[in-house]
Amino acid sequence: MITDYNRLSGLHKVAILFSVLGESLAMSLIKGLTRTEVRKIRATIREMGTVSFSVKRRVMEEFYFGFLSEQFQDPEKEEGPIKPFEYFTELNDEQIIALLANEDVPVIAIAMAQLPAEKRMMVLDRMKPDQKGAVLIELGSLQDVPLEAVVEVAGKLREKASYLPKSVEFSRGGAKEIADLIGEMGTDEAERYMQTLQNEDPELFKEVKMFFLTFDDILAVFPDGTLRDLMNSVELDAIAMAVKGVEQEQVDRIISNLPQKKQAMFEPVEGAVAKREVDEARKAIVTQAKQMEKDGAFNLADMLGGGDMIE
Repeated sequence: MITDYNRLSGLHKVAILFSVLGESLAMSLIKGLTRTEVRKIRATIREMGTVSFSVKRRVMEEFYFGFLSEQFQDPEKEEGPIKPFEYFTELNDEQIIALLANEDVPVIAIAMAQLPAEKRMMVLDRMKPDQKGAVLIELGSLQDVPLEAVVEVAGKLREKASYLPKSVEFSRGGAKEIADLIGEMGTDEAERYMQTLQNEDPELFKEVKMFFLTFDDILAVFPDGTLRDLMNSVELDAIAMAVKGVEQEQVDRIISNLPQKKQAMFEPVEGAVAKREVDEARKAIVTQAKQMEKDGAFNLADMLGGGDMIE
């Protein structure tokens, strides 16, 4: 039996690694071996006999931290520790969920320990309460898991990941998507759909309303600072057309939030105009407001959801 780790050659270490992990998994983790080297490893496995557990453990630890024998490394190339779970960085959220689906709790816990905090929460949020509790408990005892088991899990999940569909961006719909769709409609049609939604599904209506912005919402909920930035980013002609038919108090508020030069240049639209022109001007302002939200100027859901706002 081999019991003295210090007398092992590099070839013996790799042979032990292959015997512990299996040839397929070991070769997936150690890249660049030639056919000749693989044949040497196989021959060494047949010749070296039994290896003590303590020696196997030290070999696995050496492998894990990236200190394999110079016989199988380029001494001039500096590399960090081997990272068995590095392929996780190439997976999106949907792929990670699919990868861990139907796995045992210990496997899920080991995999989750490799993820950044926000992705761990994403995985936990998809679990049933009883499974979530079991995984959290398992996460707290991973220090007792043998290194061989961790590497084996990495290899198993790597192989499973190779069969996952390619990364695809797609939407599952939801309140925001409905709001965006209705926002593309004309004013009258959008109002009809929102009214229907309110009658048919009040809860969904509340969710959609948090993302569905109208010109009236801008006047009602935008604080002066946000209103000032918005109106200063659109043409005066559009503002003048958009406020046609709006109460004078609201018009005065908008004008007072414009720079003095623009205030002096503002001219109200006189006489009757087509409703379509007013709707188009208001829609242009709403579109600009949505762009401001995308740029991070404010959070629309906070404003329309009834949360407290501090200016």
